[in-house]
Amino acid sequence: MNVKEFTTFICKFFHYFRGDKPAIMKKWIFFSIFLSLISCKGVKPDTYFTPEKASQYFKSIEDICNRDNGKLWGKNLYGPLMFVERTSRRIIANQPDNEGLLKGKDGIFTGSYPKELIINNTPVKFGGTLFAMTPLPLEEDDYRIKTRAIRSLFHRFQEAAGIISSGFNTNNMDEKEARLWIKLEWKALRKALNSDAEERQLAIRDALIFRGSNRELYQRYANDQNRFETHEGLATFTYTLLCTNSPEEYKTRLFENLDRVYSMQSYSRSYGFIHGALYASLLYDKGFDLRKIQTDNFDLGSAVKELYNIELPLICRDVAGSLAVNYDIDAINKEEEQRLSDIRESIHKQISTFTEKSVVFLELESPYFDFEPENIHSLDTLGTLYSSMRISDNWGKLTVDKGGCLVSNNFKYLRITAKGFKADKNHISGEGWLLILNNDWELVLVDQNYFVRKLMP
Repeated sequence: MNVKEFTTFICKFFHYFRGDKPAIMKKWIFFSIFLSLISCKGVKPDTYFTPEKASQYFKSIEDICNRDNGKLWGKNLYGPLMFVERTSRRIIANQPDNEGLLKGKDGIFTGSYPKELIINNTPVKFGGTLFAMTPLPLEEDDYRIKTRAIRSLFHRFQEAAGIISSGFNTNNMDEKEARLWIKLEWKALRKALNSDAEERQLAIRDALIFRGSNRELYQRYANDQNRFETHEGLATFTYTLLCTNSPEEYKTRLFENLDRVYSMQSYSRSYGFIHGALYASLLYDKGFDLRKIQTDNFDLGSAVKELYNIELPLICRDVAGSLAVNYDIDAINKEEEQRLSDIRESIHKQISTFTEKSVVFLELESPYFDFEPENIHSLDTLGTLYSSMRISDNWGKLTVDKGGCLVSNNFKYLRITAKGFKADKNHISGEGWLLILNNDWELVLVDQNYFVRKLMP
């Protein structure tokens, strides 16, 4: 019997008992409730992540970090770590914070994460302590829980070392030609990681030619791509390597991740997670000292080129077209045509929601996003549709659970439907979303649409 079932049972019992019942019946009722309470053997919490389970995960994650013990990055990654349940916002941490916000018992420290803050798989300063934050999945998934924890611990290590991502704009990765080149590059990288000797050298050369062709076309995005691939790609590489037990298992998990990203409709906020990991794998196989990576815009592709002594043509696109035939470019073209068809259908369904009906406009000043990469869908010039997301900015915090949120391609503003709009002071909601405005901000109605603005002095 869980908490909810137990509470319902007790309420029904007292409601029944208040009536006019014979004394003998009341005695039997008391006897029945006594037996029921004995059979419960304590009320179980509505969560799989009990303190006992948390202790097991903390020990397992510490063991994973201790096996590496700094060989990869020069420092053991284990440190302050908190798991957070999204629905209850309950914190379960492995150590106390500096301000005593978390309460300890049997080596586990618990508390509540503030409602106005975003829950994300990143480091967070809580109670004066820099914790690696890990959102718990709704259902227990051993591999996912451990890899999320290692990912956040790695980002905590990066932040402590001063390698902090300043954000990136890789919207070009949703353009058809960019997607063609990157899919060709992925096929070549997969071939390289599955081969050795001369065959590996040739496959790496092909991958770097496709990479060069992409960057020749989108030169102004190069630094942003480096930041994305370094920040998230190295995290993927690290947690995959540390959470697997053999080279075979590592490659299986890595390629499962590649296949997942490959199938996504949008690459602008997803490709870097796997792209950097593929190049980091080639560096690691060759004995490259990853501790040399001390900036947030390190070019992993250039490092591979130098380490493997790859020579590239002066202009990569001059030879990339002929190489593409070897990597089934016709099939890739068909995939991309199907994607464009799907986008057109999606736009047809969504256009009235975000362009013809009342919406809430929120200008983005210094946004902080939390989303799952697979929940992103490009709507071409309309922007990018996030099926669900959490975002904080100067104006407050927005949580979108369903119905979608449309973000412009230049990341300057977002739109959500105004259907079901309700306002209760600074708590504003609509169909599928909740907005908590900071005290010095307001929403104003202009021509059936709502706009966020700072309160006038």
